[in-house]
Amino acid sequence: MTVAELANKTDSAPAAVVGEPRWSVIIPYFNEADFIATPIGCALAQRGTSLRLILVDNRSDDGSEARAGAVLAGHPEFDVVYMREDTPGQNHALAAGAAAVTTPFVAFWDADTYYPPHYLAEAERLLAGGKAVVAQGIDVYAQPLSPAGWLRRLRMRLTQLLLSRQGHTGSYGQCFRAEALAAAGGPLHPGWPFVLYDHELMHRMFKQGCGTGSMALWCLPSPRRSANAHVRWSLLERVLYHATPFAAKDWFFYGFLAGRFERRRMVQENLRQRDW
Repeated sequence: MTVAELANKTDSAPAAVVGEPRWSVIIPYFNEADFIATPIGCALAQRGTSLRLILVDNRSDDGSEARAGAVLAGHPEFDVVYMREDTPGQNHALAAGAAAVTTPFVAFWDADTYYPPHYLAEAERLLAGGKAVVAQGIDVYAQPLSPAGWLRRLRMRLTQLLLSRQGHTGSYGQCFRAEALAAAGGPLHPGWPFVLYDHELMHRMFKQGCGTGSMALWCLPSPRRSANAHVRWSLLERVLYHATPFAAKDWFFYGFLAGRFERRRMVQENLRQRDW
């Protein structure tokens, strides 16, 4: 069974939520009509907790919202909010969605990524009752239970433990305590209009508390992500990110990296330039 088939397969309709759900799942999207059914199907399939789905259209012109509505049409009991953010850039769309959050936990999902039915329940287990303010999911580009998938999950979990105050996943795999995310300033930093905002956000989150993760908190991003060569940082910049002490990370982002990204025009709008 393919990832898309898994995402669209639900054994039963999601149970109607009485009262406030536990999670807000924010999915920003720009021209994702061919993919958005996958994470919506994953939201419908979540078990062990409750959620509100916040869909933020970032000026799509390919019928993405209509496609999302068609997938959800058979589930009138499902808690869903439709929003639109006209300022281009995924972090602007995430910020619009975050402003509507009233739940204890919030997760950022991508419009082309598969999340297993236990994903939110596992993230809630990691975040509830502990000191962690963020749980980082592991991106797997193979069958997660295969030897290659298991090794990827093990390697990334060890990396999370060894480099515990750094970002190791994109926004597609970030789960938060909502109050800590708000205290950190939310997903959009006024001084960071650049790509790799997911790492900059994690730096601000670690000022609020510690992070966590597990080998069970995994997702399957689209393989097309590997085509985004025009928005990546250099090897030198990545090495310095890992080598710079946490106390000097403000300098790294806002003093060192921001200037380099500005000169290269590594701004959020570049993420809308598709190589596929």
